[in-house]
Amino acid sequence: MRVIVTLACTETGDRNYTTTKKKKTHPSRMELMKYCPRLKKYTLHRETR
Repeated sequence: MRVIVTLACTETGDRNYTTTKKKKTHPSRMELMKYCPRLKKYTLHRETR
């Protein structure tokens, strides 16, 4: 079963992206390098609860 997760920028706190993940195979929080429109550069985005 896949669940929808929200990704928030670690530098600004903006919640810029939503994606899905499979909780059974990836129980920990997801971290991705994504583009932050406010800073106009790539930053680390973490999964929020």
